[in-house]
Amino acid sequence: MNPTYDKYTVTQYSVNSILGSIESGEIAIPEIQRPFVWKGSQVRDLIDSLYNGYPTGYLIIWQNPTIRLKDGSNATGKKVLIDGQQRITAIMTAISGQPILTEDYVQKTIRIAFNPLADNDESRFEVQTPIHFKDKKWIPDISVVFKPDFDSFSFITQYIQDNPEVNATDINKALTNLSGIKNCQIGAIMLVPELDIGEVTEIFVRINSQGKRLNQADFAMSKIAADEKYGGNMLRKAIDYFCHLAVDPAFYSVLKESDKEFMESEYAQKLSWLKDDNGDIYDPDFSDMLRVSFMHKFTRGKLGDLVSLLSGRNFLERTYEENIAQESFIKLHDGVMNFMNEYNFQQFVLAIKAAGFISPKLLNSKMTLDFAYTLLLILNYSRLNYKAA
Repeated sequence: MNPTYDKYTVTQYSVNSILGSIESGEIAIPEIQRPFVWKGSQVRDLIDSLYNGYPTGYLIIWQNPTIRLKDGSNATGKKVLIDGQQRITAIMTAISGQPILTEDYVQKTIRIAFNPLADNDESRFEVQTPIHFKDKKWIPDISVVFKPDFDSFSFITQYIQDNPEVNATDINKALTNLSGIKNCQIGAIMLVPELDIGEVTEIFVRINSQGKRLNQADFAMSKIAADEKYGGNMLRKAIDYFCHLAVDPAFYSVLKESDKEFMESEYAQKLSWLKDDNGDIYDPDFSDMLRVSFMHKFTRGKLGDLVSLLSGRNFLERTYEENIAQESFIKLHDGVMNFMNEYNFQQFVLAIKAAGFISPKLLNSKMTLDFAYTLLLILNYSRLNYKAA
């Protein structure tokens, strides 16, 4: 790519417009389906920063390439939020009341309380506790102020009845400032579709103040989760849940109650055997699952190629085509199903143990196991295809 090519644009979005774009599907936020890792105090601090007009950092959004549809027309690619998921999810749970997933995959809403009378020595925002319902000077949940049917006049009237010493003008000013959060500006760096994953990763690292690194598996998972047309969202869940169950079989009972939609999918039956499995020789993470599933079905080794193929990349014509994206999602689905298959997995574990690796401590590299499992799957399904022929 020409080094002088404009690789990004910088845009200012209001909090309200960002949330609206996510709700409409214009911007996909892949991590919304995954466990939220921020603490309640971090959500509180973010709301406080917005209230005070402090900068909250840039979002990074990657525009997917325009894709050629089967009827010959073109469709503009979806925008995917690749950095800023935690901040946006925090805003969504605090001011929209949207539940998030905890690390135990249990839905929970983080509610932030607001003290409109706070002075410089008092906390203005706190994570909600029972105390905030007893102390009438606190508004226990700021999300009520952002509801479309919020009546500020009635609310202030009731607040003054509960706090007779309060001046209505002061309360109105505090509520106006609080509701003004929806108009706060957040900077977004929009990366152009032509960038390859290497460049996107480099830009991400240079912008991200914490030095966090994204790898090709991260981008692949984001791409899968952002897809709604070819079942990517459910496939993403299957990968996440399998990895979690491999480490914590007891999680299955939580999963049965927390995600009814998933439990009715084809994936649920495929991974149900893990609830009784306590082996720890090979506990894959999502990078392992993607790598093995991709290598044995696509006979390619770079996960960056998987992202391109799921986007519909025609490597010869250098175009993006819907049929390639569809075929790639189908192949990846089949690869993940093969990976999760109890017979395949247990056969692989037995082979590893037979080779003398009876403890994870004896294994130097997970990558070696990934390649070994890939080879087993290639041999298994080549044999089946040969018999079928």
